[in-house]
Amino acid sequence: MQPDKLKDLSRWLIIGSIIFFLLYTGRTMFVPVCFALLIAFLLYPVCRWLESKGFGRSLAIATGLLAVTLILGSVVYLLISQFAAFSESWSGISVKLDKTLNDLSVMLTDTFGISKEGQNEWLKKALNEVISAAGSTLLGSGASLAIALIIPVYTALFLYHRRMLVGVLLDQFRAGQRSQVVGILHKVIQTYYNFIKGMIVVYLCVGLLNSLGLLLLDIPQAFLFGFVASILTFIPYVGIMIASLLPISVAWVTKDSLWYPMGVVIVFAVVQYLEANLIFPLAVSSRLKINTLVTLLVMFAGGILWGAAGMILFIPFIAIGKLIADEVNPHGTWARVLGNGE
Repeated sequence: MQPDKLKDLSRWLIIGSIIFFLLYTGRTMFVPVCFALLIAFLLYPVCRWLESKGFGRSLAIATGLLAVTLILGSVVYLLISQFAAFSESWSGISVKLDKTLNDLSVMLTDTFGISKEGQNEWLKKALNEVISAAGSTLLGSGASLAIALIIPVYTALFLYHRRMLVGVLLDQFRAGQRSQVVGILHKVIQTYYNFIKGMIVVYLCVGLLNSLGLLLLDIPQAFLFGFVASILTFIPYVGIMIASLLPISVAWVTKDSLWYPMGVVIVFAVVQYLEANLIFPLAVSSRLKINTLVTLLVMFAGGILWGAAGMILFIPFIAIGKLIADEVNPHGTWARVLGNGE
């Protein structure tokens, strides 16, 4: 390798290491700020439209935040009500689950020679790990609640001071570049807004189709499983597999035939095919085209740095980075690395 290229590589490695260190140590601050920035991108066209209708800036921002809160609150309420209904039917499911576990225990003993004492010891260890994980989740719930409460405040401040913030951004560029920066900023916001608006339609359609398929199979709490599976599809490939485990398990426990778990797999596979080839192309006019390798790497990097929040946040930000790379230099290195080869 040439000395100049080696020097450039060393410099990029040092910069990357510093960025990763700052992102990891500052995640408590960066996570709510990033969520707020993405929500501000979504609400900016709404606020501009409301302001054009005579709303003051503060009233327009408050109206937009109230609408988002009502939508998210309705989704959370529906999911909680479905979980409550599922817990009420758990007593009937647990009887069949106990029978299934007993049969499985006998099979393990007969086939592999694993004693019941060994099985009980393994179950105790697994249960202790689950309890420990649940305890950690509960301990972190206070911090999560504080983050959730601060996000609307950050969002409102981003929207209220948007002209000042854009002015500060433009000051970092030469006068001849500022019009291009403004154009890129407008395109990023509009493209992201249209993308999320289309994705909401996709999630609703996929959730309804999943739920109808599970209803036809007479799976308990079909709407809960159907819409959870729909929401988890934001994680490529992995999300739908995770979401399908619980309804498959419930079908296996509550039904007397293996065709029901197979039916759940078929329902999700058919809906995913329709989503990829029909629903998504029709609902989402602006595709954020990122190649699968980069998407998975970014998602797992986000999980390492910021946990579940990072898995959610890193994908839209890398998509925004791809939009900027396409506008600055569509044939450049970053545009090619992030692109899907089309």
